[in-house]
Amino acid sequence: MTKANRWAWIISLVALTGAVLVLSFLLSIATGNRLIYERHYGWLFWVNVTVAAFLVFVIGVAAVRLLVRVQRGKFGSRMLLKLAAIFALVAVAPGVLVYTVSYQFVSRSIESWFDVKVEGALDAGLNLGRGTLDALTNDLANKTRIAAERLGERSIDSRGEVQPLALERLREQLSAQDVAIVGSGGQIIMSAGSSAGSLLPDRPSALLVRNARTTRVVSQLEGLEEDATAGSARIRALAFIPSSNFVLAQQDRYLMVTQPVPALLAANALAVQTAYREYQQRALGREGLRKMYIGTLTLTLILAVFGALLLAVTLSNQLARPLLLLAQGVREVAQGDLSAKPVFASRDELGGLTRSFADMTEQLSEAREMVQKSVSQVEGARANLQTILDNLTAGVIVFDRENRIDTVNPGATRILRLPLSAYRGRRLDEVAGLEIFAGAVMQRFALHNTSPEAGERDVWQDSFELQTASDRDTQTLLVRGAAMPQGARLMVFDDITEVVSAQRSAAWSEVARRLAHEIKNPLTPIQLSAERLQQKLEPKLEGADQSMLVRAVGTIVTQVQAMKNLVNEFRDYARLPAAQLSPLDLNGLVREVLALYVPAQESGHLHCELASDLPAIIGDGPQLRQVIHNLVQNSLDAVADRPDGRVEVRTEVARTEQGDVRAVRLQVLDNGPGFADKVLKRAFEPYVTTKTKGTGLGLAVVKKIADEHGARVRIANLVVKPAAPGGEPGVGGAQVSLSFSKFAPAGTATTAAQSAASNAEARAH
Repeated sequence: MTKANRWAWIISLVALTGAVLVLSFLLSIATGNRLIYERHYGWLFWVNVTVAAFLVFVIGVAAVRLLVRVQRGKFGSRMLLKLAAIFALVAVAPGVLVYTVSYQFVSRSIESWFDVKVEGALDAGLNLGRGTLDALTNDLANKTRIAAERLGERSIDSRGEVQPLALERLREQLSAQDVAIVGSGGQIIMSAGSSAGSLLPDRPSALLVRNARTTRVVSQLEGLEEDATAGSARIRALAFIPSSNFVLAQQDRYLMVTQPVPALLAANALAVQTAYREYQQRALGREGLRKMYIGTLTLTLILAVFGALLLAVTLSNQLARPLLLLAQGVREVAQGDLSAKPVFASRDELGGLTRSFADMTEQLSEAREMVQKSVSQVEGARANLQTILDNLTAGVIVFDRENRIDTVNPGATRILRLPLSAYRGRRLDEVAGLEIFAGAVMQRFALHNTSPEAGERDVWQDSFELQTASDRDTQTLLVRGAAMPQGARLMVFDDITEVVSAQRSAAWSEVARRLAHEIKNPLTPIQLSAERLQQKLEPKLEGADQSMLVRAVGTIVTQVQAMKNLVNEFRDYARLPAAQLSPLDLNGLVREVLALYVPAQESGHLHCELASDLPAIIGDGPQLRQVIHNLVQNSLDAVADRPDGRVEVRTEVARTEQGDVRAVRLQVLDNGPGFADKVLKRAFEPYVTTKTKGTGLGLAVVKKIADEHGARVRIANLVVKPAAPGGEPGVGGAQVSLSFSKFAPAGTATTAAQSAASNAEARAH
């Protein structure tokens, strides 16, 4: 049950209660036992007035709410107003007509009830009854007086007492109910009669005795009071009994005769008396009676009008509810709410319309859910594709049919080191530094469309050399292109500079291996032949010839030894043995290597700063010693021409935010001239060096050994602040750093010598 229906039931019960109270008024008028209702007339009247006021208030509130709905333009409000007005008119018009007729009828009826003829008839009837009863009373008084005189003359003995038989005969003669001799004090001296329920008749009142003493005879009518019954009406007569005997101290005596009034006469008298009394009361309350009837009619009219309005609201709600449901549903659908809509529970056309609308809304909701699901899948696929693009190391650029940049992933920005995202919607050749590259790529796309090469049916692939700025190194890009729907084009490219460098290193390794093999074989015979010639010819020559021979042979031996060293370096780079990894103390290894550079330490050119809490690493002692030796020697060579040259060797521990060990670093720093810009990017390639006597294999060997240990090697120039404000920062030296991330269990570290011995023994076996 809805809230509106609940209120309708409550108000209907209130109206029913008011109707019951109005009927109670009518019942109080119609019934003969009206005293109960007349006793509560006041509160009944005010209760009805309160109910009527409440109903008027409810009608007013309903009317105001309906007018507010009409002013706000709510759907169905005008129809509700029309229905309410129609029902109110249907109820009020007949009600007012009946009320007018009833008002006139009640007013004229009440006036006719109190007509002069009716009042005269009641007065005549009352006088007639009184005259009859007075005649009976006077007749009994005369008879009683005569009987008292006779009784005093004949029936009193010498002692002054009345004989009982005489009293009984007197009762029969008078046809009385009771006959008694009463004393002067009203006491019963002697009685004779047929009173039921008592031995003696009732004593006369003192007033009656006094009146009898004064007037000698008195009579009165009893039992005709308001609450008396017809059987209790009687006439009582009291007469003085004279005495012919002179007796001293004799008290006065009276004859009391009681005679019943005929029941029919008493009933008629009581009816006339009651009717006359009520007539007088109604005559006095004539205006109040008229107001009571008119008030009852007014309350009935108000209840009827209220019932009609309530019925109008109820019926109009029943008629307008399905339309309101449809209107609300249409508004919700227009706002995008496709949830389940309520259905009007009826079997008529309006109920069918609401059910059809609910079915349509449900179908729309299912269709929208399917569309949303499809959109979610597309968005998910797009998000997945975007995530894949964002995490690709390769660069991806999508061009639209006008060759404008449509999509760029972070990999493209990272490889080209240009803010390509800012150039979306623009052509690639508008990006500074990519003009030549863009032209080459677009030319390759056009060539693929017109005359694709063998094996390039869908995708073409080519490599390009790119230098985005004069101060940057040349990059080698491997570019792949493909056509997409609607004229779009896809370009995917990778930076293969490191790959090319690795290929170059591998090629140089092969060249070094072959050269070392081909050159080393004749060096020893050459050296031995020169030494043998010196031994054979030196004793036979003298003077300048002997000196020339010694110098020539020395030169040959020296150059052969240099060639051997060069070949050994080629051999070490080309055929670096596999690392024999074992727990190793990096600080101990650094100390062993630096022990070979005592003069540099004593002169202040070489300094050492080792961390105390360094954990053990996994490594090959001889190879790492070679790495440290190469780095320290390169740094000392870099500062050899500087009197204030300084080389520092450091070890430190890198930790995470939680305090766990992340890496162990070995750093070699110097304050030399640093690396040249062109060398900085290719420092780990073989034969890349700035030294006049260098082979360019030192850092290449370091990089190769670091890769074998899973370590990360970095080189960088140390930057110093400019001397003057606003100037450019300068280079203050070089730094080479190795980060080891493989650690040994605690307590398992060995020294470099122990590691070298164990590795040598392993190689011997």
